[in-house]
Amino acid sequence: MGIPLLQAARIGGYLVKQHLSGRKRYPLVLMLEPLFRCNLACAGCGKIDYPNEILNQRLSVDQCMEAIDECGAPVVSIAGGEPLLHRDMPEIVRGFLKRKKFVILCTNALLLAKKIDDYKPSPAFTWSIHLDGNEAMHDKSVCQTGVYEKAVEAIKLAKSKGFQVSINCTLFNDADPAQTAAFFDEMKAIGLDGITVSPGYAYERAPDQQHFLNRTKTKELFRGILSRGRGGKAWPFTQSRMFLNFLAGNESYHCTPWGNPTRTVFGWQKPCYLLGEGYAKTFQELMDDTEWDKYGVGNYEKCADCMVHSGFEASAVKDMVTSPLKALSVTLRGVRTEGPMAEDIPLDHQRPAEYVFSGHVEKKLTEIRATKAANAKHGPRVKITRSGGGESGPEPMVAAE
Repeated sequence: MGIPLLQAARIGGYLVKQHLSGRKRYPLVLMLEPLFRCNLACAGCGKIDYPNEILNQRLSVDQCMEAIDECGAPVVSIAGGEPLLHRDMPEIVRGFLKRKKFVILCTNALLLAKKIDDYKPSPAFTWSIHLDGNEAMHDKSVCQTGVYEKAVEAIKLAKSKGFQVSINCTLFNDADPAQTAAFFDEMKAIGLDGITVSPGYAYERAPDQQHFLNRTKTKELFRGILSRGRGGKAWPFTQSRMFLNFLAGNESYHCTPWGNPTRTVFGWQKPCYLLGEGYAKTFQELMDDTEWDKYGVGNYEKCADCMVHSGFEASAVKDMVTSPLKALSVTLRGVRTEGPMAEDIPLDHQRPAEYVFSGHVEKKLTEIRATKAANAKHGPRVKITRSGGGESGPEPMVAAE
């Protein structure tokens, strides 16, 4: 199925409106991380090694609603951490749906069977199950055996209850094109509604830094995969064909990180989902104060190898709006997987990387400890929400009034 017709129509209308208004920067998808706590410890993840004081933080329902109201994106992708550890997640999802947003709830599926009856099927709601390939590929990626089997069981359960279900698949430099294509065939055969695929990108805090893809390997990998699926037409991708065309090296896009703004327990993340080099208190502050031109391929060393959907899907969608005939041609013919690749952005003048992330962690820890000290001395002067906590018990989260 890929992108549902209703979603495509409403998002298309939103994009045309932004384009006609001449708005230079606008959000397409809100990337919401209401917690970092997870029940897996994947080697390629840069989220799980925070101190417990940060892992215990949760965005409240009100904070999540404020985030979508601030940015106005038509789609919300809820990630983490593991969102199903958040006790108020059903209420958060209902709040977004009430606001007529399309909601993608990302999960490793370990808790899905236990939690699924807290949710109701809706044309605007999709479960996005984390699956990085077949059983061997995925269990290696998440560093735990048996997870693939549980995820596939969860997909079948969710489909049996009438939900839309997609997978999100991140590929690393040991991915095999033939195996990946066969995996996509298997997912399509079990009735999956969509596939979101992305090359792995090097989170600077991730334990495993040796299996991320560079740009050349990304293009070669995706040409190898898509050539086995009629240029990508064989599978129900939830991404634009122009983004797939980009992954195959046929387009050279500058990233548009504001297309997928990220709200976390730290605040609005600068500049994007993958790089935490500062945080804004409001969405408007993020848009106004981020030095966007300092980031992206060719501008910043950390961005040199990035081809991830969170940076380039919005670029591809904008290209579709401005060049509809080219986009239609790629859609009808499939992604080209042979011949010369588009000339890439030169890296000659990129500025060197700055490693500033630990400073943000220390700043957040200082804030948390100061709040706790004030509460202990003067009693509760802030609102304590019940939204914190994993499966093992409550972990109160403090939200400023």
